Amino acid sequence: MADLRTNFLGIKSPNPFWLASAPPTDREVNVVRAFKAGWGGVVWKTLGEDPHIVNVSGPRYGAIHGPDRRLIGLNNIELITDRPLEINLQEIKKVKREWPDRAMVVSLMVPCEETNWAAILKRVEETECDGVELNFGCPHGMSERGMGSAVGQVPEYIEMVARWCKQHTRMPVIVKLTPNITDIRFPARAAKKGGADAVSLINTISSIMSVDLDAMAPWPHVDGKGTHGGYCGPAVKPIALNMVAEIARDQETQGLPISAIGGITTWKDAAEFIAMGAGTVQVCTAAMTYGFKIVEEMITGLSQFMDEKGYNSIEDFRGMAMPKVTDWQYLNLNYVVKAKIDQDLCISCGRCHQVCEDTSHQAITNLVDGKRRFEVKDEECVGCNLCAVVCPVTDCITMVPQTSGTDPRTGFEYGRPYANWTTHPNNPAAKIAAE
Repeated sequence: MADLRTNFLGIKSPNPFWLASAPPTDREVNVVRAFKAGWGGVVWKTLGEDPHIVNVSGPRYGAIHGPDRRLIGLNNIELITDRPLEINLQEIKKVKREWPDRAMVVSLMVPCEETNWAAILKRVEETECDGVELNFGCPHGMSERGMGSAVGQVPEYIEMVARWCKQHTRMPVIVKLTPNITDIRFPARAAKKGGADAVSLINTISSIMSVDLDAMAPWPHVDGKGTHGGYCGPAVKPIALNMVAEIARDQETQGLPISAIGGITTWKDAAEFIAMGAGTVQVCTAAMTYGFKIVEEMITGLSQFMDEKGYNSIEDFRGMAMPKVTDWQYLNLNYVVKAKIDQDLCISCGRCHQVCEDTSHQAITNLVDGKRRFEVKDEECVGCNLCAVVCPVTDCITMVPQTSGTDPRTGFEYGRPYANWTTHPNNPAAKIAAE
């Protein structure tokens, strides 16, 4: 059976599934329940030194649902922990001693002064936790106080605080990055330059979920007024995957350990982030949607996947997908696919024809010999796969690689192998270089 054990910066856990710093990791009772359910580790909800943190008493969450009420995205306006620092530290120490085989990382956020960071690091170190995560990502509430994403959006601040923390603690330092920035590579580079041992990403995306058209106020609202919050859940996974990939393949940050966060709901989501280079994955919304026992399905699913593929450990496939992420200009324009409709599976709903007629290339007929039948016109199909995306039947429409013929877009023969695509005259990058 596959071995799911991980060793991230020397922090060992029985599996790569950690709970992210969030409401589920706010106190001892929650964390113990999580460990009993099988979670490999937790990042304790963000601690600070401000004794006046007060969360709203009212709706803290907004949601986007699919037609079946499945939760697609979650927004929250909750601040860092509003529990006394001393109580949190006592509970962290107690839980770590009772569960020594689980990863225990503590999230931190204090004002941007070296003395503040030095003081809280000293106290956290006494808990015997495994490491700290610097919260430079929270986009609401704390950012207005000069913390959270207000720091994470300034690479110079990231580097400065990371360096302070490395000077004042022996524990591994993980920098949690905000996605609310133009290019995620710059804060990651700053974290590495400041001596950080790893980065975690993504934190939540600044957002307003919806507008209550009766109250004429953002939802959720508290006593008639609302504010922007942090967006998370399955909907943010593509954004998180891209940002993880950008850091993993950047020449200046290659090799920097990554703990991935963002919409991880199933074992497959976790496997995708690991294949993109992540050493652990952090989960929040899925636990808040389904409860802690969802980790059982994640563990079982990842184990079965690894057994089927012959992977003995996480390291056997970590980062395997990363080298295949490239820039658009290096994609092979000599590769051609055409859509093919399986007539045995087709339910004749007509969605493929309608979207292709209205918004694409008029490449699907709706009548054959006077009968309602949907077939692809190869001479018009450009292989965009919109039809396959909107088809309600799994595998009814597939994209078939072509091995012979002439591409009407370019006039080149497709399917023909070229020894060096980067210098082929049909490659945009080669054209740019020639000019």
